[in-house]
Amino acid sequence: MIIVENVHKRYQTDHGPGKWVLQGISFTIPPKLNLGIIGANGAGKSTLLSIIGGVDQPNRGYVERRCRVSWPMGFGGGLQGSLTGRQNAKFVCRIHGYEDNMADRLAYIQDFAKIGEAFDQPVKTYSSGMKSRLQFGLSLAFDFDVYISDEVTSTGDAAFRNKAAAAFKSLADHASLIMVSHSESTLKQFCTAGVLIHAGKAHWFDQIDDALQAYKEQQNT
Repeated sequence: MIIVENVHKRYQTDHGPGKWVLQGISFTIPPKLNLGIIGANGAGKSTLLSIIGGVDQPNRGYVERRCRVSWPMGFGGGLQGSLTGRQNAKFVCRIHGYEDNMADRLAYIQDFAKIGEAFDQPVKTYSSGMKSRLQFGLSLAFDFDVYISDEVTSTGDAAFRNKAAAAFKSLADHASLIMVSHSESTLKQFCTAGVLIHAGKAHWFDQIDDALQAYKEQQNT
């Protein structure tokens, strides 16, 4: 279970505090529920995902995670640019206590990311897509109760997108998913419920179809 309680978020600008991206957002995600987060560009979807995943903090409110939650797949942060992909992967393995079978984890990450020789080159030389592939492989190499995905299924070529979709399907029997995607078909394929972010507020829908319909109506007004 993940509890999001009264979350507010805004960022500092050169002219002082910026406008509120998120304002008083509250909802509870029960176990074994796949949730799609929907909204227009700039609505705060990725910001909310980062807060849920613990890579960003709210200005007010809190998130309570009563489960193991991944960092956002597709999120380019969290990687040390001067280290290679392999060195970053080793570091993450040590953090999560997988030193004993590190070789197997590294092999999985390298095979999944499919970035070739770049795996042994500094991450600062990667494209955004290559970083996303590495982050995706890193996330799936470890056991979480909830996996967070930020537009991962739109990353890379068709073969990688199919691979990502297959990986999400394989999670269904033991973990849940919180996903941001601009693809209606992807959200319908993987998500049961939906949260619509609009004007800094969150609107919960038990059915993803209802969330998508509300988004369409909001876009037409």
